[in-house]
Order: sequence, then structure tokens, then C-alpha cells
Amino acid sequence: MAAWSAPDAARPTVPLDPLLPVQVVDRRGDWALALCSNGWSAWVDGRLLLSVPRDPPAAGAPPARTADPRPLLGAVESELARYRRLVEELAAGRLDGESFGSRTRGLRVGVVVDGDAVWLYDARHERWCYCDGVSLETYAVTAGPSVEPSAGPSVEGSETDGAAGDGGAPGAPDPSPAYGDAR
Repeated sequence: MAAWSAPDAARPTVPLDPLLPVQVVDRRGDWALALCSNGWSAWVDGRLLLSVPRDPPAAGAPPARTADPRPLLGAVESELARYRRLVEELAAGRLDGESFGSRTRGLRVGVVVDGDAVWLYDARHERWCYCDGVSLETYAVTAGPSVEPSAGPSVEGSETDGAAGDGGAPGAPDPSPAYGDAR
């Protein structure tokens, strides 16, 4: 996983090993300061971290809540239907090419379905998400991390954004360990 010595893409440092357990101790927009078990720390793209529980779930405990894929599936379906309507209007001559271009400008939809797995593009958060039918996880991001706060890093319906606990907000829980996801 790519790492930086400061929350600045111009200051790269040694990358972190994939699946290395880290603790998020600070956040600045999309950036997360990852503290490694050996005491070394580096800034990483916090959108690529996966939150893990402190302790394994007890037997018989209810399953942990994961991001619900249905809101993103609905949004993708709606945008694709909008695009199809515009294509139909263009093909029928009810819409000219310039109008088609202006009405589709900025539209971004991405879906790959392979059996029980689906990859969805979340245009709102500029990332690809993987869904196994039950849960939704960030798979890859399309833009570099930003110092500006995200418009909402979590997938709608989820409780976390990939790394729980920012370690700085009043009343916030202690930072949770996370694993770098270098998929």
C-alpha cells in the first residue's frame, strides 16, 4: 500500500505491506495516519483501509453489520435507466447530438457482473466497490487522497468508512486496528 511521510502526495515513503495491521491515529480528509505495530507511522489513503474488530466475534453473537449494497445498486440502476432513456430519445430523433451530450455530461456509471460477484462504480465517492451479494467493500479509488474532508466516505447504509475511529473527535471511540487493502 502506498504511503507518504505527510498528507501530501508529493512526499512518498516506503510502502506498507498488504494486510499489515495498523491503527488509525489521525485523519485529514481522505488521508489516515497509520501507526504500525513496530511503532513506525505513515500517511496512507484511508479509503483503502478495512476496519477489523479488536477481538474476534464470540460464538453465537449476531453477525457484524456490513455495508448494504442495495442503495448503490439502486443508484447505478437509476443512472443507467436515465442514460438508456436518452439513447432512446436520440435514436428516435427526439434529441439531437448536442443535447444528448449536454444531458449526459458528467454521467459516470460502471458495473461488472461476474456470477455472484459485482463491481460497482460509486461516482459520488470516486471509487469502485466489490459486492459478493451480502456486503459491499471499497475495491479501488479513482482519485488520489485529499486533505479536504470527503463529502461522505461511507457507502450509504454503512456504519464505517473502512477505518473506524478517527482518534481525534471528542467522545469518539479509541482508534480501531485496520488492515491496508492493496487489492
